[in-house]
This record gives sequence, structure tokens and C-alpha cells, in this order.
Amino acid sequence: MAETGGTGPWRLLDGPAGVLHAYATPIAPGSPPVPVLLLCHELPRERGAAPDVGRTYPALADRLAQESGFRVATGTLRGAGGSEGDFSAAGWLEDLRFLADHEAGADGVLWLVGFDLGGALALRLAAEDDRIRGVACLGAPADPAAWATEPAELLRRCRSTGVIRSPGYPPDLGRWAAELGDLRPREAAGHREGRPLRVVHGSEDPDVPSGAARALADAARGPVDFRLVPGAGHWLRADPRVVATLIGWVERQR
Repeated sequence: MAETGGTGPWRLLDGPAGVLHAYATPIAPGSPPVPVLLLCHELPRERGAAPDVGRTYPALADRLAQESGFRVATGTLRGAGGSEGDFSAAGWLEDLRFLADHEAGADGVLWLVGFDLGGALALRLAAEDDRIRGVACLGAPADPAAWATEPAELLRRCRSTGVIRSPGYPPDLGRWAAELGDLRPREAAGHREGRPLRVVHGSEDPDVPSGAARALADAARGPVDFRLVPGAGHWLRADPRVVATLIGWVERQR
């Protein structure tokens, strides 16, 4: 897992599909081990938005670290934020797994916070990885398969945002689209017996219906903290109420 340099606040990692941009809050030499929190970003929706994915995440990581005492890490997954490769659900899960391996603390455990599709990925990874002690999902879908009912339209949108750039990709459109359904976040939430889950959703979310949040919370088999934020939309990381309550949840995990 070699580092290949850096740009701005980002380190460049040799990821599974090429260079990944990653960020982690610093630790002073000789400091005792601290718990690790890994942030996973959203799937962009607006035209040309892929290069900007992750832009605000280092600042969010810094604030969470300062308030909670965790070491906080994040990265931009393939096709997003300057990371190489093209988006696929399976590829993003592979990249998140890679980042978890890279950033896990000395005791090998960590917590995940995922926004939008990042929440579904966090739940899927937690279902297979016992190192993950807790997950927070913000604006996450309960059934990403619904996004892929028209694969050609989904591909058009991904090309428009810039998370897919390579000609001829994907080689199998049907298989590529079906990978979203393979995440099965609601089922994954049910595999996390005894581990805490936080589910946050905006009451006015135009992209993911609030019923998705209730479905994830109802499926969980561990402690659940469910919050429906009045008047909030989809981009919850920009809502100070959400960030404040997320900090409180993270602090309680220590």
C-alpha cells in the first residue's frame, strides 16, 4: 500500500485501480493510539461534479477529530476527486476496503461514516469486516438497485458527472448496473448484531426518500440512533445541526 506523494492536503496511495487520493488527520509522534473514523463520500449527481468530490472532507475530518479525539481519515474513490479509474459499485467497495486496511489503527478497529451511496458501502463493508465497530449513514439509500433500473441512463449520468471517463467502459453494462443491487444495505444492516448504527436523513431530501432511512433503522439488529432532520435536504454534511449531532454520536463511541 505504497504512498506515491501528495497534492494539497491529500496523500496519493497506490490503490486497487490506480492512484487514490486520501487524507487523514495528523498524529503527533509518540502519541498513544486513538480510535479511527473513516468517512466515505457520496456519488455525485451534477454535471462535471466528480473532480470536486471530497473537497470539503478534509475540513470535516479535522473538525470531527478535534471534537471527538478520533483520528479521522477519508479518501476519494475511483473516478472521483482526482482518483484514477472509473466508477462501479463493486470498485468503490474495493476501494473503501483498501482504505480501511490502510487507515485502521494499531488495534485494527475503526468506525465508518457514509454519505449517500457511501452509507450503503459502509454498511456492506461492516457486514463482512468485524473490525468495524459502528456505522453512521447519512442520506443513504436502502435499495440502490432502484438507481439501476435503466442502466443506460445511469451510465449517461455517471459520464456527465465525470466519475466514468474511459471509452468503452463498462464492458458489460448489465453487470455494472447490477453491482448496485449487490450492495444490499438493508440486509447488511441486519448482519451487524450488537454494533451501533446511526441513521440520519433530511425530511426534505429530493434524491433519497426518507422511508429509506426508516427501512435501514428497522433492519438493524444492534443499537440504533435514528434522526429525521426537519427541513434538511440531501447534502447533510453542510447542515450544522447534522454535523453537531454526528460529533456527539462519534464521541459516545469511545
